[in-house]
Amino acid sequence: MKLLLDTHIILWAAGTPEKLSDVARKLLLEADSRLFFSAASLWEIVIKRGVGRDDFRVDPHRLRKMLLINGYTELPITAEHVLRVDTLPLLHKDPFDRILIAQAHSEAILLLTVDSAIIQYGEGVLAV
Repeated sequence: MKLLLDTHIILWAAGTPEKLSDVARKLLLEADSRLFFSAASLWEIVIKRGVGRDDFRVDPHRLRKMLLINGYTELPITAEHVLRVDTLPLLHKDPFDRILIAQAHSEAILLLTVDSAIIQYGEGVLAV
């Protein structure tokens, strides 16, 4: 199963795995799970870390390196993804989350999230 992790799931998996639900932990550890992280998540971390957000204190360079070392696949942002954002209903205004949703839809990847605003999109999103 192909799984795109939202930014908080990435941060928790990398630094505070005890925050992950049992369902999330199980999905991340299943042998047939192919785990993806988006360049958008790294961008979000860089931006929010730069403005001093306490929940985004991770070094994004090290995080990317460790995700790749641990078998995660990086998903770049393409023009197709950006254009797909235009087709999404405006249920959520966060641009980082909207591009993640568009990527998941474009690539037929299940987006794992804990964000109730993202969950509203339904198809292709799994609340964990």
